[in-house]
Amino acid sequence: MIPMTEMVKIKIQNREYAVKSSDDKEQIVHVAAYVDQKLKEVGDSAKGLSNDKTAILAALDIAGDYFQLLKEKEDLLAQINDRSKRLIKNLDLVLG
Repeated sequence: MIPMTEMVKIKIQNREYAVKSSDDKEQIVHVAAYVDQKLKEVGDSAKGLSNDKTAILAALDIAGDYFQLLKEKEDLLAQINDRSKRLIKNLDLVLG
């Protein structure tokens, strides 16, 4: 089944964009708000940057957040795996 695409209006840096996506409308709006907030943070902390430089710094910040979350996810999965192995070992000892 082909996902249906929907046109969603978003606002970033006081400019409106029409985005066509198969993602959930609320998710698209949430992502747009996140991008808008990052652009505002970068713009506020480094006044006088061109729009291009602001966008690049915001993209780097967003990518940094993404890779940090990936690392945290990997760490959590490793912890879950370790705990699961210990629980299985303990069950084997008790039931063995």
